[in-house]
Amino acid sequence: MLSCVDDSTSPPSNECADRVQLFDTWAQHYDASLASTDGDFPFDGYERIMDEVVTLAGVRPGMRILDLGIGTGNLAQRFVQQGCEVWGVDFSAEMLAKTRLKLPQVRLVQADLLVDWPAGIQPPFDRIVSAYVLHEFTLEAKIDVLRRATHYLAPDGVMLVADIAFPSVAVREAAMQQLYGDLWDEDEYYWSADETITACEAAGLHATYRQMSRCGGIFIFQAKDEE
Repeated sequence: MLSCVDDSTSPPSNECADRVQLFDTWAQHYDASLASTDGDFPFDGYERIMDEVVTLAGVRPGMRILDLGIGTGNLAQRFVQQGCEVWGVDFSAEMLAKTRLKLPQVRLVQADLLVDWPAGIQPPFDRIVSAYVLHEFTLEAKIDVLRRATHYLAPDGVMLVADIAFPSVAVREAAMQQLYGDLWDEDEYYWSADETITACEAAGLHATYRQMSRCGGIFIFQAKDEE
């Protein structure tokens, strides 16, 4: 069994410090809240999307996986079941505590993705994954995280992100106004594939996108020079 790693020396950034308590509290009923969504926004298609991440990752036993924003370990558990060596990062101590109980073999690091990643994260990783996390960040911050993540990948590695996402800015705006107005969180930054792919190209990243549900999709990212 792999030992767990905790690094509590990285304080949350100003942008997410006000969310730490929210997520620590949410950890107590996070899994139950997912199970009760029944196709509602923002988790429409959640289980199918999580399964598809593993399929698209093309994992093999022994692969090293880094899960950014591991939460309670729902995505990480799928990779553990495939025989992978899994690492997980989260800023919420309570989320990490839930994962530790569920998946004691996963190496865990407490850190804020928006600041310097601690030395406890030991690359290279064959795949870096993230699920329903990065919509908390602006597009600029998302790109910064993605670019940093590529430096932690093995030469043939890729990053897969499942999240609240739409194929275009226009579709996202229509969804906000016509479908999800009362549920839409103005403090979050839901993805649109068109603006994301454009921003990635300018940042030296290659991105592809697959829409999986009315409000969820999967991106695959890699550095252009590694295609």
